Amino acid sequence: MTSSPPSLRPARLSPVLPVVAVVAMLALPVAPGDDGGAGPADALSALAVLCCAVRLLRARRRPLGPTAAVILGLPVAALVPAALHAVPPDAGITGLGRYLQVFVLVPAAVALLIRDRTDFRLLAWSLVALAGWQGAVGVHQYVTRTGASYQGEDIRAVGTFGVTDVMGMATVVSFGLVCAVGLALGPSTARERAIAVACALALPVPLALSFSRGAWIATAVTLTAQLLLAGVRRALRVVAVVLAGMVLVGSLGVGTAMLRERIDSITRVADAPDQSVTDRYTMWAAAAGMWRDRPLTGVGLKAFPEYRDARSSLALSSGSDTEGAGAAFRRQPLLSPHNMYLLVLGEQGLTGLLCLAGGWLALLVCALRGLCRTHTAGGRGLDCALVACGLLVWQLVDFVYADIGGPSTVLTAVCFGLVAWWALLAGDSTVDSLTAPPPRTGVPGQAAVR
Repeated sequence: MTSSPPSLRPARLSPVLPVVAVVAMLALPVAPGDDGGAGPADALSALAVLCCAVRLLRARRRPLGPTAAVILGLPVAALVPAALHAVPPDAGITGLGRYLQVFVLVPAAVALLIRDRTDFRLLAWSLVALAGWQGAVGVHQYVTRTGASYQGEDIRAVGTFGVTDVMGMATVVSFGLVCAVGLALGPSTARERAIAVACALALPVPLALSFSRGAWIATAVTLTAQLLLAGVRRALRVVAVVLAGMVLVGSLGVGTAMLRERIDSITRVADAPDQSVTDRYTMWAAAAGMWRDRPLTGVGLKAFPEYRDARSSLALSSGSDTEGAGAAFRRQPLLSPHNMYLLVLGEQGLTGLLCLAGGWLALLVCALRGLCRTHTAGGRGLDCALVACGLLVWQLVDFVYADIGGPSTVLTAVCFGLVAWWALLAGDSTVDSLTAPPPRTGVPGQAAVR
């Protein structure tokens, strides 16, 4: 009896392609004067959530285990009460939608759409590609003096995000650099490792030209952590790569007087702070004052601007000046304390901080446990572990100097989804059950396909 020839099936498209589309959408330029509200990438993120919901309905199985459901859904316990007592009420509803998008819905959808490490790596490489594009645009802005205004010169690299989101390019490039280093340190082909190393060497240049001190600090901490987590031998090899990158940066003439002054200012934030640092300290104090007034529930979502002036000293300026990158001069209002932890503490109280930060710490613990398993398994999946841990460490450090807002915020949600998959679902058989084709039974002469 001759065996039947194997059935020919077309290659199945990866379910993470809608998420890749979200990342690709961030390569498009933001219109000058945009107020930083919802954009095309946010709309696509909603489509990705819808795609995930359709897949779950077709699978008809429980999508998340108890631990994953609790960790991913924990922010809801604080967000809903904070939205209900917000002033004005419509701002609370808007804030609720934004927080649910960034910290609950999109991360859960990304985590559930990832089938395996191949899909994870596809998303990681898409972040590297986006960082390369935004970095190239940023370097061009610096060279041609068409970037955002910095100390009277249009040299600040902001990519396609414009002056309304001056931190956008720095965030994207940082994510790409973290992913490139993680992919370079993990087991991969020689070609993939060479590309990842080349990206890791090139991306520090636009990151430096962003003049973003917070992104510099978060990236330095994260890369150090990744080296330590990868092992001593890999760490020594990457140190050589970093030194080569520093030589490259110097050879390109990036070490200008303005850049050196910006680096030196990091050590003077306490002794001789500039106006931006003074504004930040003042707004931090205002957020802490809001928390002291309402320690458990805070003043409500999106209510920081309403209570800011009453709790700020006269040292606070009326706003920050923005100009350049195709936009006219504009006085940008200070609507947040530029510290995610203090923003949550002031608007959502201790309850909100425990729910949000507690969920992030739980993700970090689970991600590190997964990393330990990769070492015991001979390094399989080490690149995914380093990327996930690195992205989370970067975000937790950066939240000391920044908060959510602007078109690039949706990328934060995607990164939390990557971390959630590795920390909560990478070793869960439920993922395979949601993405595998159903078994075919009852066909004469053929065994069931599993």
